[in-house]
Amino acid sequence: MKIQGRILSQEDMDWIRSLISDHPDWHRSRLSLEICAAWNWVNAKGQVKDMACRTMLLKLERLGYLQLPAARSVSVGNSVRTLTPVAHSTTEIVCSLQDLTPLRIELVQDRASSQFFKHLLAEYHYLGFSGTVGENMKYMVYDQQQRPLACLLFGSAAWKVSSRDVWIGWKATQQQANLSYITNNMRFLILPWVRVPHLASHLLARISRRISVDWLEKYGHPIHLLETFVEQDRFRGTCYRAANWIRVGQTLGRSRNDANRTLQVPIKDVYLYSLIPNVHKVLTHE
Repeated sequence: MKIQGRILSQEDMDWIRSLISDHPDWHRSRLSLEICAAWNWVNAKGQVKDMACRTMLLKLERLGYLQLPAARSVSVGNSVRTLTPVAHSTTEIVCSLQDLTPLRIELVQDRASSQFFKHLLAEYHYLGFSGTVGENMKYMVYDQQQRPLACLLFGSAAWKVSSRDVWIGWKATQQQANLSYITNNMRFLILPWVRVPHLASHLLARISRRISVDWLEKYGHPIHLLETFVEQDRFRGTCYRAANWIRVGQTLGRSRNDANRTLQVPIKDVYLYSLIPNVHKVLTHE
């Protein structure tokens, strides 16, 4: 069985069950850390992949393979009512891009910035904010008057996307080895009171020039390819095309949680942006 990019054998499953039964006092965090230590499950920078391990355990529990210790806290979901509101101006910003420069693109790192970022996505993005799992990068954009303009969230690439995988031309082993070099632009929000021509494509171009370095500094490895999915019924993908992203196809209208192939979700256009000139060769290297 393959979960979170790891191949799990029957021996692995039996060992995890024994850890749970032999240590009934361990909470889920301790269990995850012990598994990561035993498997040397770390990223390229040597940081323990705790969240990936926790997600793996939750998936195994949902599939009925094990029973985890009781959670110490209950998730409150992605409702905006569960997030602390952050005061901010909603005064209309209608001008040219030049009138706002120089723009400040800031990595979201401290708690206050993170809370503001989450609140804006939960309040104004049509998909809301459901948290992040695994490697991710959050950006906030401000104008010269320090007014917030936009939020961008990049996270783990989709495990399988037919049109993307055909475009790359990789085999399953190459995909498993190199998927971490792709990141998905999961959320892109221009705040609803901001109406500035060319702002969106400008931000995509700016961030594409820095994200690999940011990723290398945070996680110990670069990013070679950006991907995003654009809902056909809602958007045309204009800003991505203007920033030279290429449309390589569309999704099949199924969810990653659709184990029985019965759940229909909106069909999305698949856009890619290469950060290096020889991306096909690099991503098909084993």
